[in-house]
Order: sequence, then structure tokens, then C-alpha cells
Amino acid sequence: MGLDMIAICDHNTAENAGAVMKEGKKHGLWVIPGIEICSKEEVHILALFDALDKTLAMQDYVYANLTGDNKPEVFGYQVVANEHDEVLGENPRLLIGATQLGLYEIVEKTHALGGISLSSHVDRTAYGIIGQLGFIPPDLNIDGVEVSYRVSLDKVYDEVPGIGKLPSMTASDAHFLDDIGKVWTVFVMAKPTINEINRALLGEDGRRIMV
Repeated sequence: MGLDMIAICDHNTAENAGAVMKEGKKHGLWVIPGIEICSKEEVHILALFDALDKTLAMQDYVYANLTGDNKPEVFGYQVVANEHDEVLGENPRLLIGATQLGLYEIVEKTHALGGISLSSHVDRTAYGIIGQLGFIPPDLNIDGVEVSYRVSLDKVYDEVPGIGKLPSMTASDAHFLDDIGKVWTVFVMAKPTINEINRALLGEDGRRIMV
């Protein structure tokens, strides 16, 4: 699809991120490990990291605050696989559910582990922060917002006025293979790291997002 970098952000888990990172390395694709966390307010928020161990530490934090068991016949099989596409097992947790973590807790923990925090698909009513809360709390220390393919970055501040002047990026939010690369963000940065992405979001020292 012509992508240089992708992020793997499963819902409330990162158990498949390591396999994708290994496979991506073989093909020159930079893979950012992350988690899309559902807060107790039922807002989806992305936690992105440079290293798998930090992502798994965030996963432990999420798991400690996630209740319920999956029902495969209702919600589907939650497969854990390796880089060879071999099934290693299933995740028994209710990953589709909301955690008991508040938004402030999620953002604070993400930053404590050296990651960046982005509010997911803010243009969507379902599970977007504006759709759920009606606004973005001004003291919520998020690093930026993600918009879906429905909104182009050059129109984001007009079409999603509730985000104020928060840095914005777009992503495919792909749940199916055919959706990968439907939209993308072009970052101007020195290297593919979380710190550089954050600097591009802030427009620091020539780093930027091309719109």
C-alpha cells in the first residue's frame, strides 16, 4: 500500500503487536506498537509507544482494570497469533468492553511509560470523545487527535470545531485488510520514533504534518 509506517492498536490489548513488528522488520515496514483503550466513559483513546515492553506494561495496566469474559459465539474469536500466522491461543478477556480507567488515568499512564496519547476518531459519534462527552476537557493532556477517513486534514478544524487547535492526524482505523491505507498521514521527521511523531504534531524544528 506504499506505507512506510503503521501502528497496531487492538482494542484493550497488544498481544498481536509483537508478531506484526517482527514481520514488518523483515519487509522494511516500521511498526508502532500501541493499544486502543476504551475508557470508563466509553471513549476510545490511543496509546502509542516506541517499544513493545512499554506497550505490554500498558497492557498489564489495562488488564488489571478490565472485567468480564469473552463470549466467542457473540463477539467472535480473539486469536493470538505469531508472525508465521500460526494461532497460539485465544484471549479470554472481554476486550470489546470498557475498562474501569478514566481518561485522565489513561493519558497519565501512557505518558509515564514514555508514550503519546491521541483521542481516536474524534469526528465519529460512537466512542469519540466529543460524541461521548460533548467536548474535550481543556486540562486533558492529550498529544493530539485522530480523525477518520471521513475528514481530510486540510478541513479538520472547520469540520470538527470541538477539537480547538489540538494537533491532528488521520488514519484508516482499519478493521479489515482492504481498509489498510485507505487514508494516511505524511509526517516530516528525522526518524520513525514516538518522540519525532510528537514533534511533528507540535510542528517543532521543521518537523510537521503535511496537509
